[in-house]
Amino acid sequence: MKYLIVGLGNPGSEYEETRHNIGFKVVDALAKELGDSFTLNKAAFRAEVKLKGRTLVLIKPITYMNLSGKAVNYWLQTEKVAFENLLVITDDIALPFGKLRMKGKGSDGGHNGLKDIQETLKTQEYARLRFGVGSDFSKGRQADYVLGKWSKEENLDLPARIDVATEFIKGFATIGLDLTMTNWNGK
Repeated sequence: MKYLIVGLGNPGSEYEETRHNIGFKVVDALAKELGDSFTLNKAAFRAEVKLKGRTLVLIKPITYMNLSGKAVNYWLQTEKVAFENLLVITDDIALPFGKLRMKGKGSDGGHNGLKDIQETLKTQEYARLRFGVGSDFSKGRQADYVLGKWSKEENLDLPARIDVATEFIKGFATIGLDLTMTNWNGK
């Protein structure tokens, strides 16, 4: 069984430690834990790991956040992964910092990366893991906030929250979406 795990973010060192790149950080941690590293491939950095007889293709699109759909579509087709085995990891300002929530489908919630994926794939029927980055910004400053760097306090808690996010992903691939949501949402 094959899965496509997509960490959303923006390529380039200037974005590396920003809230918007939490998807990249999560798939980086999973690749490191399961023994692979990323190499540049078509439209994304790609790694492939094995977990309990399953193959997880991890990608970090290099198309920039607002054009993530192109890379996701390419890798879904190339790897012949069904929509039900697609998981997208993204930042979410509607959730407090570090809060994680998995859903099997839904709207883009104003997130440009999800919006482009949904427009490209012509469906909202794919799983996503939303990683809360909080909403400590003044009106009209959302872009600055998500493209801003983590606070010192957030940086202290980030590794533990990323570890929980990787547990969500492993659950998605091994016990399935419903059980993972039951066992992990709210943790």
